Amino acid sequence: MGIRAGIVGITNIGKTTIFNALTSSEAESTNYSFSTVKPNTAVVEVPDYRVDEIFAHIVSNKKVYNHLEIMDIAGLVKGSSKGEGLGNKFLSDIKLVDAILHVVRCFDDENVVHVDKTVNPKRDIENIETELIIKDLETVENRISKNEKLVKARNKEAMDIHPLYEKLFSKMSELEHPRTLNLTEQEKEMIKDMNLLTVKPVILVCNISEEELMEGKDSQYTEDVKEIAKKNNCGVVKICGKIEAELSLLSNEDKIEFLKDYGLEEPGLNLLIRETYNLLGLGTFLTEGEIEVKAWNIKQGMTAPQAAGVIHTDFEKKFIKAEIISYKDFVDC
Repeated sequence: MGIRAGIVGITNIGKTTIFNALTSSEAESTNYSFSTVKPNTAVVEVPDYRVDEIFAHIVSNKKVYNHLEIMDIAGLVKGSSKGEGLGNKFLSDIKLVDAILHVVRCFDDENVVHVDKTVNPKRDIENIETELIIKDLETVENRISKNEKLVKARNKEAMDIHPLYEKLFSKMSELEHPRTLNLTEQEKEMIKDMNLLTVKPVILVCNISEEELMEGKDSQYTEDVKEIAKKNNCGVVKICGKIEAELSLLSNEDKIEFLKDYGLEEPGLNLLIRETYNLLGLGTFLTEGEIEVKAWNIKQGMTAPQAAGVIHTDFEKKFIKAEIISYKDFVDC
């Protein structure tokens, strides 16, 4: 079950720095707009202490973590939906992801130029959302045009879904986000084939200063982002891109000492990866044996046969039973 998350945001706010830290990559990170032209892509392991603990107590050849594909997508500016900056190229790239990691600048630094001259998280978030709405409005308009022909032909399926299309169009044409419609799970499933950008789950990632990290207290910028996340039912994580980038270059032993200096138990990026999994409603089951200790991706709520099918489709088709034990009981024994 391949999972892909896209790092997006206003141009030049630290997206590529965070991408490099997440993936231990060396994508170009610069102090000017649009340094990312094509999306950088990398696959990262999902940290899971259970895999480590099981592997330490049994005889096995290797351990295999879950994986998450990360895309660093070109920066957005106001007017992207009309071709400004990298325009539609950026918006097309977002369609490829399952979840959006929306990086928001929450620090002051006169040496790092902001495309709008000042730091204002609320404005930056609104600019991104407006461009996504405008792009989705175009998609909905096209769908309505095609569907109207089927409605005239008295196609029942087209007639059933048309009111939903019109509801979306009415909301987006006022540049209002479709989240205010409180779509049901059934309605979301009905429009899934349109792959709307505004329906994708979002985590707001506060890129904070080193000072804020050390103080352990939210700045006004971060508080503003958290308030927006709560209002819009988004995930929210705060990390210091600068520190995470330094951490990614250290050995495991040096990382432990580095984290202690900042009073941290783990890198902020671990939290971001786990939050992405939670946002997508993912869960994990583990298998252990002589060949490997392995974590498997499943959707929360899957039945045992469905979970077995993640390993091999035959396991689901010919399912008899699953012998399971909780992680805690396994370790205790």
